[in-house]
Amino acid sequence: MVPAMTEGHDNRDTWFGDRRVGRDQKTMLVRDVFSSVADKYDLMNDLMSVGIHRLWKGAMIDWLNPRAGQSILDVGGGTGDIAFRILERRPDAGVTVSDPPPAILDRGRDRAVDRGILSGVEWVAGNAEHLPFDEMQFDAYTIGFCLRNVADWVQALHEAWRVLKPGGRFLCLEFSQVAIPALAKAYDLYSFKVLPWLGQQVAGDRGSYQYLVDSIRKFPNQETLAGMMAKAGFAQVSYRNLSAGIAALHSGWRV
Repeated sequence: MVPAMTEGHDNRDTWFGDRRVGRDQKTMLVRDVFSSVADKYDLMNDLMSVGIHRLWKGAMIDWLNPRAGQSILDVGGGTGDIAFRILERRPDAGVTVSDPPPAILDRGRDRAVDRGILSGVEWVAGNAEHLPFDEMQFDAYTIGFCLRNVADWVQALHEAWRVLKPGGRFLCLEFSQVAIPALAKAYDLYSFKVLPWLGQQVAGDRGSYQYLVDSIRKFPNQETLAGMMAKAGFAQVSYRNLSAGIAALHSGWRV
């Protein structure tokens, strides 16, 4: 049985940073943001997280534990970071990367060629809310630092459930709510003061990185996201905090 949409799904307003916008408008604005920062995206990830995002993504692959012959969909992973890690761990898996901005997908293809990865990964333009894939097509679905940028989180979770095979795994890595109050204050100061400045200095784009900071604050906390996953039909929903909750991994299964 396909799970029902949650209440409020038809509300067409959402958040773009600290602004209320229509969902279609957010989709276009987010696409502009990532097209703007595509060339510096990976460098900025290293600078913003002081390289810790690499450990978080490693933890994601550890928990995913990909197996031989699995078909894995990585949504919003256009530069290939998660896909490459999956293939390093399990070269005999197949990974499909789906992302809307052409500039991000082009960046991922170029990085794959630079790494000598000429097979095992496909690059498909697609929106998380309307994935261009058949029902029950994938063994696993990963999404890293992307869900908060989607205009309709509920619809994206339902799409994830739809494209997974029975027994398939959903795994989401996303910024979340810091669990230690003293650290939360320092993190806020760093986020709102340092990150936009870094965006201006390195990528020449303060506004895009100000949006990324604001988007983290508007995203559901750990328990709320877990509840949304359960309402979308996922079973055995659980999560793990990373770096005291600066980021969190959420897991669920289609049964």
